[in-house]
Amino acid sequence: MDVLSLIKSPIIDELEDFKNLFDHSLSSSNPLLTDVIVHLQQRNGKMMRPILVLLIAKLYGKVSTQTLHAAVSLELLHTASLVHDDVVDESAERRGQLSVNAIFNNKVAVLTGDFLLATCLVQASKTKNHGIIDVVSKLGQDLAEGELLQLSNINNTEFSESVYFDVINKKTAALFASCTKAAALSAQVDNEKVELARLFGEYIGICFQIKDDIFDYFDNADIGKPTGNDMFEGKLTLPVLFVLNNGAGEEIKRLAIKVKQRLASHQEISDLVSFTKDNGGILYAQKEMTKYKEKALDLLSLMPDTEVKESLRLYLDYVVDRHK
Repeated sequence: MDVLSLIKSPIIDELEDFKNLFDHSLSSSNPLLTDVIVHLQQRNGKMMRPILVLLIAKLYGKVSTQTLHAAVSLELLHTASLVHDDVVDESAERRGQLSVNAIFNNKVAVLTGDFLLATCLVQASKTKNHGIIDVVSKLGQDLAEGELLQLSNINNTEFSESVYFDVINKKTAALFASCTKAAALSAQVDNEKVELARLFGEYIGICFQIKDDIFDYFDNADIGKPTGNDMFEGKLTLPVLFVLNNGAGEEIKRLAIKVKQRLASHQEISDLVSFTKDNGGILYAQKEMTKYKEKALDLLSLMPDTEVKESLRLYLDYVVDRHK
């Protein structure tokens, strides 16, 4: 049995319930919207966030209808943010598949994202849990703020790791933390367990994003984006930030600023990617990721000892060790 199957083994039935509810939530009589939704559903993602919601809820008791609505709401919000982000970043691809804005246009993409956001709120309301509704609402704010922070950083001539982590904490870490917090709230556990779950999700999210950023320095068609794609979008991630702040010369720093301004050529971006790899940037990012993995494992040791706990440990391993 592969690792993902082992991870999902305690929640097979619940995951099927999630899929059915998610698909049902997206039903529409609008032909254009239906075409876009069918396109989005073809991505066949691994459902890492819904899996995490269901595992945490089951760890603390059981997966309830409230849990399922929360999981669907959060996944809809995540999907909406990706659709909107592709418009903002002018991205033609998402995980090896053409983006909504590339196939249709920006107007359709923005309006589809709006529909997904509205549907997310409908699903959140069906939890009838004010705590979960608050989690979903604040996540929407965080995702938007994170994207704006990323945009505002383009003209910043400093190469700040703290800003990088601020963006992660508003985006990927906030998303995973919201998943684990909402799951714990759906299980009706006390505040201490809710906070433990939230922080566990936050650390997983940081690991997840650093791993995604490392992928950008290697050419792999399975990942669904070309090498240096983040740099093409003006983003400097942890590996290159490390080398820029540790011995990089003025010429390399000028090149990095050019990248942030989206003025660098393919060759210049390739040169900066190579410089990063040759000067320890990948190794540094891997070490940082391992630190957060260890923090997450420390929190996991405080959680109930059940078969679900082993799935969560495997989940964490998978996030760090995955190849795409």
